[in-house]
Order: sequence, then structure tokens, then C-alpha cells
Amino acid sequence: MARKVEMQSIGTPAVLKIVETDVGPPGTGQVRLVQDVIGINYVDVMVRTGLFPMRLPATPGFEAAGVIDAVGPGVTGFERGDRAAYFFFEGAYATASLIPVQKPVRLPHDISNEVAATFLAKGLTAWMGLYALHRLTAGDVILVLGASGSVGSILSRWARTLGATVIGVAGSPEKLAKVEAGATHAFLASDPELSTKIRAIAQAGVDVVYDFVGKATFPLGVAAVRDGGVIAAIGAASGQPPAVTEQMASRGIQIRAGGTAQYVHGGTVAVATEQLWDAVRADLFSDLEVVRYRFDQIGGAHADMESRRLTGLPVLTV
Repeated sequence: MARKVEMQSIGTPAVLKIVETDVGPPGTGQVRLVQDVIGINYVDVMVRTGLFPMRLPATPGFEAAGVIDAVGPGVTGFERGDRAAYFFFEGAYATASLIPVQKPVRLPHDISNEVAATFLAKGLTAWMGLYALHRLTAGDVILVLGASGSVGSILSRWARTLGATVIGVAGSPEKLAKVEAGATHAFLASDPELSTKIRAIAQAGVDVVYDFVGKATFPLGVAAVRDGGVIAAIGAASGQPPAVTEQMASRGIQIRAGGTAQYVHGGTVAVATEQLWDAVRADLFSDLEVVRYRFDQIGGAHADMESRRLTGLPVLTV
């Protein structure tokens, strides 16, 4: 029997229960993936607490990697024994899953299952920020709010390699060193002179703000961005940002948002994943620690993520 994490109600990490499940054979257009590494993302916490609604009982999780052990009728392009990973398909907290054949990404020989589960969703979200929400060009000055988080740390390093000047903001002194490692300039969110320091680097304002925090940091982003600039609202850990004000509209500030699946789909998946794997191969993220939790430690993983105790990119290992 396979195992999965199931929640019968929303609440604390204690609602996450491991149960046995009979996955069964794949149906038409499906593959069965035996998963040995599962990615953990902040949206999983939002599912557990009800901020990202799912029908209950629910199995959280949106990305995993493993080996296809069965293919259903009508499936082409995959066969038994292929290594694959998927992103943004619900129910990933399981040791095996039935996946529509459109969802898996075949893994290159030099990309391990752990690397795929660690970076696929987070890396493609960073790709969305750099190539879709705002087409980053060399010489851009960017502000990353939440730069010590999983996606923020990936995006900062990637953007700097693309030629951007990266101003990273850390939420606490303990996270400042991590932000410094990925940014051109690093500051604390609590610094009373933060806006002044940002304007000293970019006198007219930054070209784009990548906001992974939401409501709490939105005013800083508005103050820092140049007239005609972009605020890419990717995360909302502190709540949804307010609506566009008349002043923002008069300054020509553009608010761009959306989920990764809106921008990475169809033919874009192959392009985006190959650029992500190239970044991995180039060791752009080699200094980022992977934090491994056993499958039965999912409650502890959620508790660490929710309390901001994570020291790296989290995965579940089976």
C-alpha cells in the first residue's frame, strides 16, 4: 500500500495525518509515479490553514519527483522506468500518485530527483518573475522583498547572474547573511533608513520590485519603485497587498501578479525548465542548503516553515 498525508480539517500541523491508500492502476492518459522526493512550498501551509482552499479531505503538496512504474492507455512520450517530476498538481504529499500525462517533466540524466523536487516549482516561480512578469535585462536595479525565502533566494542569485543590481531585504538579523550571499546589497526590513538607502543606490527608484511578502512590505515597494516601474506581487505571506491607489496610477506603477501555472504551461514548460536546469548546472544555487524531512516528519516541516525557522529549501524524502 502507498501512503499519503491527509487532512480532514484545516488547522495546525497536527491535522496532517499519514494514512495508507490504494493508488490503483493509471487510467486513460495517466501515469503512476512512485515518488521518492516531494517538494514543500509555502502554499502548502496556506492549504493547511485554509488560505488556499481545497475540498476536504485533502492531500496537500504540489510537486514531487520519482520513477514512473506504470502508464495508462493512450499515453505516449513516457514509459515505465522513466524518471519524472511535476509541479502545481495537487496531492503531492504521497508515496505514489496518478498524474495526467500532460503534467510530468522528464528529468535529464544529470538532474537528480532531489534537485528536481527542490527546485522545480520554486525555480519556475523565479523564472516567471524574471522572464514573464518582468523581462529582466542587464543593468536593471531590482528590489527583492523576502529575499531570504525559498523563491526569493533563487531569484536573487539568478537575477544577479543576468546582470541586475540586486537589493535584497531580510526580515531578521539571522537571515541577513543569507541575503548578502545572493544580493549586491542587503538590508534589514527593520532599518529605519531603508527607503533612503535604496534611493541612494537607485536615485530614480528601482526598475522592479519582487514582493514575496505581500501586505506588510507593499508600502516599501511603492516607495522604492521608479515612476513607470513594476511591482511583481508573487507572494502574500503577510496577506494580500492593497488595491492600486490613485497616486500609484498617476506614477504609472504597474502591478503584475499571477500564479506560475498561468505563465509556465504548454510549450513554455520545456523552455523554462531547460533554462532552470542550465542555471542549476552552472551552480548558481549551489550555496543554498537543502533541508530534508522524512515523510513522517511533515508536521515538523510545516511548523518550521510557518515559524520561519527554515534554514534552506525543504523537501520530504520517502
